[in-house]
Amino acid sequence: MLAIRLARGGSKKRPFYHIVATNSRNARDGRFIERLGFFNPIAKGQEETLRIELDRYNYWVGVGGQASDRVKSLVKQYQQQA
Repeated sequence: MLAIRLARGGSKKRPFYHIVATNSRNARDGRFIERLGFFNPIAKGQEETLRIELDRYNYWVGVGGQASDRVKSLVKQYQQQA
């Protein structure tokens, strides 16, 4: 099954997440099919907190991708910003 979820990056105590399309059996930070954007929860000042390629997100959802609850809320937040 295809999953759209967050993959953690960054260093200890400084999280950074990539929004990825992946096989649901792969590890959280493991192999992925495509990067769809990023989420930086500790962005300061003018730094960009969230970016999602909505056209690619919609494509993966259209071919059967299941987004995690957190990704769904981030997409909703991103659409309200734009």
